[in-house]
Amino acid sequence: MSSVFKALSDPTRRRVLQLLRAGPMTAGDLADQFAVSKPTMSAHFAVLREADLVHAEKAGKQVLYHLKLSVLEEALMGFANTFGLGAQAPATDDPETAR
Repeated sequence: MSSVFKALSDPTRRRVLQLLRAGPMTAGDLADQFAVSKPTMSAHFAVLREADLVHAEKAGKQVLYHLKLSVLEEALMGFANTFGLGAQAPATDDPETAR
């Protein structure tokens, strides 16, 4: 879970994930959306792959990235459950504690 949150800590990587919500994109198409160097984007892609948030697929000379939303959902739900969020409240017959 920590690798997911490390990946999400950077605004560039969060924006990459947002772009991938619309569908798979090549590394070049993604990089064109940012005013940073290709090696910098490559490093961002590596962090996203390490966190298993994206799947990289070779398509000829290009790399096609796919969002793995299930991994993000699992990490967020695990984090929420750590603080008791998302879990159902225990049932009670006492009207005073039910409020």
